[in-house]
Amino acid sequence: MEMMRFLGACLLVFQAAVVLADDGDKQGAGLLDAGRLEKFVDELPDMPVLRGYDVGEGGMLVAGELTVGMYDTTWKFHRDLPATRVFAFGTSKETATVPGPTIFATRGVPTHITWTNHLPPRHFLPWDRSLATARPRTGVPTVVHLHGGVQQSTSDGHSMAWFTSGFSSTGPHFSSPSYSYPNQQPPGNLWYHDHAMGLTRVNILAGLLGAYLVSDPAAEAKLGIPTGGGEFDRNLVLFDRDFTRDGALFMNATGNNPTVHPQWQPEYFGSVVVVNGKAWPFLRVRRRRYRFRILNASNARFFKLSLSGGLRFVHVGSDSVYLAKPVVTDEFLLAPSEMADVVVDFAETATTSGAVVLRSDAPAPYPGDPGEKADTVAVMKFVVSRKPEHDPSSVPAVLMPQYPKPDVQEAVLTRRIAMYEYTKNGTDEPTHLYLNGRAYTDPVTETPREGTSELWEVINLTDDNHPLHVHLAVFAALEQRSLRSVDEFRECMRGSASGGAGGRNDAEACGLPQHLAGGRRHAVPRQERGWKNVFKVRPSTVTTLLVRFRPLEEEAEGRSGRFPFDVTAGPGYVYHCHVSYFGPRRQRDDEANEDCALARSKCVKA
Repeated sequence: MEMMRFLGACLLVFQAAVVLADDGDKQGAGLLDAGRLEKFVDELPDMPVLRGYDVGEGGMLVAGELTVGMYDTTWKFHRDLPATRVFAFGTSKETATVPGPTIFATRGVPTHITWTNHLPPRHFLPWDRSLATARPRTGVPTVVHLHGGVQQSTSDGHSMAWFTSGFSSTGPHFSSPSYSYPNQQPPGNLWYHDHAMGLTRVNILAGLLGAYLVSDPAAEAKLGIPTGGGEFDRNLVLFDRDFTRDGALFMNATGNNPTVHPQWQPEYFGSVVVVNGKAWPFLRVRRRRYRFRILNASNARFFKLSLSGGLRFVHVGSDSVYLAKPVVTDEFLLAPSEMADVVVDFAETATTSGAVVLRSDAPAPYPGDPGEKADTVAVMKFVVSRKPEHDPSSVPAVLMPQYPKPDVQEAVLTRRIAMYEYTKNGTDEPTHLYLNGRAYTDPVTETPREGTSELWEVINLTDDNHPLHVHLAVFAALEQRSLRSVDEFRECMRGSASGGAGGRNDAEACGLPQHLAGGRRHAVPRQERGWKNVFKVRPSTVTTLLVRFRPLEEEAEGRSGRFPFDVTAGPGYVYHCHVSYFGPRRQRDDEANEDCALARSKCVKA
């Protein structure tokens, strides 16, 4: 039997630092008081669009060929800020933007992208090399992951497949900068971002991210909702940043555990909310329905979004998959890397001012202390026309019901994935986090089989909410239950492994059923009960996921559980949490890793 490496991880977007790179670095200029920036003075921009397909003879769509570069350039985040140095995606340095261009792909038509690195010899943001990170001879390592994409692992952006400008240095799993995306997956929302080992948070903070859409025009046109881009179908890419007074991006370069990691910080929160590259922008809208594909591209900030003026959200999709039926909410929580696909009808606003504000009141960090009431912060403003108009769009009662409903009877086995946090002795400052008490370099333990589904019981023994993301697969969240006497259970699970190596990690022997008995059940939000690739794993809970290692529409396409490529080729896939505040962990070589935790596994191909 062939085997597919499936790398488990609670890894990712983390803050790291190196001694500041060149004369252009301005980290010492003093932190900007965000309150001095006037809100709603910059109009929300549309990012440039790249077509992920070509048109052949007779109008037939054929595979698209793109070259997208990563450039050292500047970007204007606010009217009153000087231009800011960034790393940005684009087809040239002159056209590079933050976020990068939106790539429109068509279902079933491949997109081939050559990613090129034009970055300088050294980074302009802090990068802590005490972490287990990419170690180039020179240059800034990058590798691009298409989040939510279903592609061979050689095109998945493995964190050790990084490369620098001119390929002067490459990671151990680098093979080519040219990636192939089959787009043989349901229509939905994806995004692309840097995924380099030890640099992901830094490179994303620098600006290396962008939106990617897979469309199915024939199927989506029947729905009646705005689609296909344009005025009434907009991407909203949200993130937070801090700036110095002269406009430079700011990252604190002093670690909270400086004797362990001189510069690494366990989380990043900026005081300025940015949407599509502009701080607190505004958008003029007409009195009709608009569709917003909302991505939280922050490092650690959760957004709990609501609208003023009595408006509500109609959810039509979650992450990369349409829902079976629309779901209406007054507010909803969006974790880092999570996507919400919503329709808002501005004809229903009760405001007389003509202004509707998108706002958030999630604690930072999330979920915060018990009873903590977070401040409400503005995200952006909609300026609503007073003139009524005819709206040809609608929201149907049924969206995409053809996808299979989650069925626990499909699961061929149950796995338990335990998250452990470790702190510096005598402090509560985190230093690393493991999955199942194992390091990334330990032998593979997970071996899912292509064409099957599994139940994963994710045991979060930390104090933080982890947005869990699985590459290649989709999953459905079935339930979340709080643990009782969690400290007792945690100590049993850790055993003598206070430093993080090994540990007992035996949930059955530690009485997991007894610790769950009588524990609170947390309802999965209705808008998150479909197939997803990110789910918020609450602290001190057990979250049950049905993970599907097979295509969603296999029966209709006659693939019988097989992906349209060899899942065994290449370096493998990962699963990880998209909040990095527990980045480093100790390795056998006494180096720290950026990841929340990594655990390697292999998937058997039937």
